Amino acid sequence: MSEQEKQTTIENEGRRGFVAAGVAAAAGLAIAPGVTLLDVAHARPADQPASSKNRWGLLIDSTKCKTGCNDCVNACFTENAIKQGDKETDSQWIRKVELKDLRTGHTASLPMMCQHCAHPPCVDVCPTGASFKRADGIVLVDRHICIGCRYCMMACPYKARSFVHEELHDQNPDVPRGMGCVEACTLCVHKIDRGDGTTACAQACKEGAILFGDLNDPESEISKRLATYASTEVRADLRLDTGVRYQGI
Repeated sequence: MSEQEKQTTIENEGRRGFVAAGVAAAAGLAIAPGVTLLDVAHARPADQPASSKNRWGLLIDSTKCKTGCNDCVNACFTENAIKQGDKETDSQWIRKVELKDLRTGHTASLPMMCQHCAHPPCVDVCPTGASFKRADGIVLVDRHICIGCRYCMMACPYKARSFVHEELHDQNPDVPRGMGCVEACTLCVHKIDRGDGTTACAQACKEGAILFGDLNDPESEISKRLATYASTEVRADLRLDTGVRYQGI
Protein backbone atom coordinates (compact mmCIF):
# COMPACT_ATOMS: atom_id res chain seq x y z
CA MET A 1 0.00 0.00 0.00
CA SER A 2 1.41 3.40 -0.97
CA GLU A 3 1.74 6.25 1.51
CA GLN A 4 -1.13 8.05 -0.24
CA GLU A 5 -3.39 4.99 0.07
CA LYS A 6 -2.52 4.64 3.74
CA GLN A 7 -3.44 8.26 4.37
CA THR A 8 -6.73 7.85 2.52
CA THR A 9 -7.58 4.79 4.60
CA ILE A 10 -6.84 6.62 7.84
CA GLU A 11 -9.01 9.57 6.86
CA ASN A 12 -11.94 7.43 5.76
CA GLU A 13 -12.04 5.04 8.70
CA GLY A 14 -14.25 6.32 11.50
CA ARG A 15 -12.58 3.94 13.91
CA ARG A 16 -8.87 3.52 13.50
CA GLY A 17 -8.51 0.05 14.97
CA PHE A 18 -8.28 -1.68 11.62
CA VAL A 19 -5.30 0.33 10.45
CA ALA A 20 -3.57 1.09 13.74
CA ALA A 21 -1.04 -1.71 13.46
CA GLY A 22 0.01 -0.62 9.98
CA VAL A 23 0.28 3.02 11.01
CA ALA A 24 2.37 2.15 14.06
CA ALA A 25 4.71 0.00 11.99
CA ALA A 26 5.14 2.68 9.35
CA ALA A 27 5.90 5.28 11.99
CA GLY A 28 8.40 3.03 13.72
CA LEU A 29 6.47 3.09 17.00
CA ALA A 30 6.72 0.48 19.73
CA ILE A 31 3.99 1.06 22.28
CA ALA A 32 5.59 -0.12 25.48
CA PRO A 33 6.47 1.27 28.90
CA GLY A 34 9.27 3.77 28.66
CA VAL A 35 8.54 4.85 25.09
CA THR A 36 7.31 8.41 24.57
CA LEU A 37 4.77 9.15 21.82
CA LEU A 38 6.40 10.76 18.80
CA ASP A 39 3.71 13.44 18.55
CA VAL A 40 4.77 15.10 21.80
CA ALA A 41 6.91 18.14 21.05
CA HIS A 42 9.67 18.59 23.64
CA ALA A 43 9.46 14.85 24.36
CA ARG A 44 12.43 13.12 25.99
CA PRO A 45 14.95 12.11 23.31
CA ALA A 46 14.75 8.52 22.11
CA ASP A 47 18.06 7.70 23.76
CA GLN A 48 16.69 8.80 27.14
CA PRO A 49 13.58 6.69 27.77
CA ALA A 50 11.39 7.06 30.84
CA SER A 51 12.99 5.22 33.71
CA SER A 52 11.52 2.99 36.40
CA LYS A 53 13.89 4.73 38.81
CA ASN A 54 11.23 7.43 38.97
CA ARG A 55 7.59 7.16 39.84
CA TRP A 56 5.82 10.45 39.39
CA GLY A 57 2.81 11.21 41.51
CA LEU A 58 0.75 13.76 43.40
CA LEU A 59 -0.06 14.33 47.06
CA ILE A 60 -3.26 16.28 47.65
CA ASP A 61 -4.01 17.83 51.05
CA SER A 62 -7.78 18.14 51.24
CA THR A 63 -7.51 20.32 54.37
CA LYS A 64 -6.03 23.05 52.16
CA CYS A 65 -8.38 22.52 49.21
CA LYS A 66 -11.22 25.03 49.35
CA THR A 67 -14.79 24.36 48.28
CA GLY A 68 -15.61 26.40 45.21
CA CYS A 69 -12.00 26.87 44.17
CA ASN A 70 -11.37 25.59 40.65
CA ASP A 71 -7.89 26.98 40.00
CA CYS A 72 -6.46 23.52 39.35
CA VAL A 73 -9.29 22.63 36.96
CA ASN A 74 -8.93 25.88 35.02
CA ALA A 75 -5.16 25.47 34.81
CA CYS A 76 -5.55 21.96 33.42
CA PHE A 77 -8.06 23.17 30.84
CA THR A 78 -5.70 25.95 29.74
CA GLU A 79 -2.52 23.85 29.69
CA ASN A 80 -4.08 21.03 27.68
CA ALA A 81 -6.36 23.19 25.49
CA ILE A 82 -9.41 21.29 26.69
CA LYS A 83 -11.69 24.30 26.43
CA GLN A 84 -12.42 24.99 22.75
CA GLY A 85 -12.97 28.75 22.41
CA ASP A 86 -15.96 29.71 24.55
CA LYS A 87 -17.31 26.16 24.56
CA GLU A 88 -16.71 23.60 27.28
CA THR A 89 -16.05 20.17 25.80
CA ASP A 90 -17.08 16.81 27.21
CA SER A 91 -13.52 16.14 28.30
CA GLN A 92 -12.72 16.67 31.94
CA TRP A 93 -9.24 15.57 32.91
CA ILE A 94 -9.65 16.87 36.44
CA ARG A 95 -12.78 17.69 38.43
CA LYS A 96 -13.61 18.79 41.95
CA VAL A 97 -15.39 16.29 44.18
CA GLU A 98 -17.23 17.12 47.41
CA LEU A 99 -17.18 14.39 50.06
CA LYS A 100 -19.26 14.10 53.21
CA ASP A 101 -18.91 11.55 56.00
CA LEU A 102 -22.52 10.77 56.95
CA ARG A 103 -21.44 9.52 60.38
CA THR A 104 -19.52 12.61 61.45
CA GLY A 105 -20.70 15.29 59.04
CA HIS A 106 -17.09 16.00 58.05
CA THR A 107 -16.82 17.40 54.53
CA ALA A 108 -13.88 17.63 52.17
CA SER A 109 -13.30 19.11 48.74
CA LEU A 110 -10.70 17.53 46.54
CA PRO A 111 -9.58 17.30 42.94
CA MET A 112 -10.07 13.96 41.21
CA MET A 113 -8.14 12.87 38.16
CA CYS A 114 -6.51 9.76 36.70
CA GLN A 115 -4.81 8.12 39.66
CA HIS A 116 -1.93 6.71 37.58
CA CYS A 117 -2.23 3.28 39.15
CA ALA A 118 0.64 0.83 39.33
CA HIS A 119 -1.91 -1.80 38.31
CA PRO A 120 -4.25 0.18 36.03
CA PRO A 121 -7.53 -1.54 35.14
CA CYS A 122 -7.78 0.60 32.00
CA VAL A 123 -4.62 -0.99 30.63
CA ASP A 124 -5.86 -4.50 31.45
CA VAL A 125 -9.07 -4.14 29.43
CA CYS A 126 -7.76 -2.21 26.42
CA PRO A 127 -7.99 -4.50 23.35
CA THR A 128 -5.43 -2.61 21.24
CA GLY A 129 -2.78 -1.57 23.76
CA ALA A 130 -3.73 2.09 23.36
CA SER A 131 -3.92 2.41 27.13
CA PHE A 132 -0.48 1.83 28.56
CA LYS A 133 1.72 2.66 31.53
CA ARG A 134 5.15 4.16 31.10
CA ALA A 135 8.12 2.89 33.07
CA ASP A 136 7.89 5.95 35.33
CA GLY A 137 4.29 5.15 36.29
CA ILE A 138 2.43 7.61 34.06
CA VAL A 139 -0.68 6.07 32.48
CA LEU A 140 -1.39 7.34 28.96
CA VAL A 141 -3.53 6.72 25.88
CA ASP A 142 -2.00 6.45 22.41
CA ARG A 143 -4.58 8.21 20.25
CA HIS A 144 -3.21 6.57 17.10
CA ILE A 145 -4.43 3.12 18.09
CA CYS A 146 -7.37 4.01 20.34
CA ILE A 147 -10.52 2.68 18.62
CA GLY A 148 -12.92 4.47 20.95
CA CYS A 149 -14.40 1.30 22.43
CA ARG A 150 -14.46 2.97 25.85
CA TYR A 151 -13.81 -0.25 27.77
CA CYS A 152 -11.22 1.67 29.76
CA MET A 153 -13.80 4.25 30.77
CA MET A 154 -15.99 1.51 32.19
CA ALA A 155 -13.03 -0.13 33.95
CA CYS A 156 -11.79 3.04 35.66
CA PRO A 157 -13.17 3.17 39.23
CA TYR A 158 -12.43 6.92 39.40
CA LYS A 159 -14.48 7.95 36.33
CA ALA A 160 -11.35 9.76 35.23
CA ARG A 161 -11.52 9.20 31.47
CA SER A 162 -13.40 11.13 28.81
CA PHE A 163 -14.34 10.51 25.19
CA VAL A 164 -13.78 13.15 22.52
CA HIS A 165 -17.02 13.44 20.55
CA GLU A 166 -16.25 16.46 18.41
CA GLU A 167 -13.53 17.72 16.11
CA LEU A 168 -10.90 19.70 17.98
CA HIS A 169 -9.29 23.02 17.08
CA ASP A 170 -6.57 25.27 18.50
CA GLN A 171 -4.77 22.39 20.19
CA ASN A 172 -1.64 22.70 22.26
CA PRO A 173 1.02 21.06 20.02
CA ASP A 174 2.56 19.54 23.15
CA VAL A 175 -0.70 17.72 23.93
CA PRO A 176 -2.03 15.92 20.83
CA ARG A 177 -5.70 14.96 21.09
CA GLY A 178 -8.18 13.49 18.63
CA MET A 179 -11.89 13.02 17.98
CA GLY A 180 -13.05 9.46 18.61
CA CYS A 181 -10.40 8.84 21.26
CA VAL A 182 -10.47 8.36 25.00
CA GLU A 183 -8.28 10.67 27.04
CA ALA A 184 -7.44 11.51 30.64
CA CYS A 185 -4.98 13.35 32.84
CA THR A 186 -1.45 12.76 31.55
CA LEU A 187 0.19 14.12 34.70
CA CYS A 188 1.44 16.86 32.36
CA VAL A 189 3.81 14.37 30.80
CA HIS A 190 5.03 16.95 28.31
CA LYS A 191 6.11 19.22 31.16
CA ILE A 192 7.79 16.35 32.99
CA ASP A 193 9.69 15.22 29.90
CA ARG A 194 11.08 18.68 29.27
CA GLY A 195 12.09 19.08 32.90
CA ASP A 196 9.56 21.63 34.17
CA GLY A 197 9.41 19.83 37.50
CA THR A 198 5.70 20.24 38.20
CA THR A 199 2.20 19.92 36.77
CA ALA A 200 -0.18 22.69 35.74
CA CYS A 201 -2.60 21.90 38.57
CA ALA A 202 0.10 21.94 41.26
CA GLN A 203 1.56 25.14 39.89
CA ALA A 204 -1.83 26.88 39.88
CA CYS A 205 -2.88 25.91 43.41
CA LYS A 206 -2.43 29.03 45.57
CA GLU A 207 -3.16 27.09 48.76
CA GLY A 208 -0.36 24.58 48.21
CA ALA A 209 -2.84 21.70 48.32
CA ILE A 210 -1.24 19.82 45.43
CA LEU A 211 2.33 18.56 45.58
CA PHE A 212 4.02 16.89 42.62
CA GLY A 213 7.13 14.74 42.90
CA ASP A 214 8.98 11.46 42.64
CA LEU A 215 7.48 8.80 44.88
CA ASN A 216 10.60 6.64 44.44
CA ASP A 217 12.98 9.30 45.71
CA PRO A 218 13.13 9.24 49.53
CA GLU A 219 14.66 12.72 49.48
CA SER A 220 11.84 14.29 47.47
CA GLU A 221 9.39 16.54 49.28
CA ILE A 222 6.45 14.31 48.38
CA SER A 223 8.16 11.22 49.83
CA LYS A 224 9.07 13.08 53.02
CA ARG A 225 5.50 14.25 53.46
CA LEU A 226 4.13 10.76 52.89
CA ALA A 227 6.58 9.37 55.45
CA THR A 228 5.60 12.00 58.01
CA TYR A 229 1.85 12.39 57.65
CA ALA A 230 -0.96 9.88 57.21
CA SER A 231 -2.35 9.60 53.71
CA THR A 232 -4.72 7.35 51.85
CA GLU A 233 -5.58 6.11 48.39
CA VAL A 234 -9.09 6.52 47.03
CA ARG A 235 -10.55 2.99 46.80
CA ALA A 236 -7.52 1.51 48.51
CA ASP A 237 -9.52 -1.72 48.75
CA LEU A 238 -8.88 -2.30 45.05
CA ARG A 239 -5.12 -2.49 45.67
CA LEU A 240 -4.24 -0.56 42.55
CA ASP A 241 -1.30 1.25 44.20
CA THR A 242 -2.25 4.69 42.97
CA GLY A 243 0.23 7.43 42.13
CA VAL A 244 -2.12 10.04 43.59
CA ARG A 245 -2.44 10.12 47.37
CA TYR A 246 -4.72 12.19 49.61
CA GLN A 247 -4.44 13.64 53.09
CA GLY A 248 -7.34 14.67 55.28
CA ILE A 249 -9.99 12.30 53.94
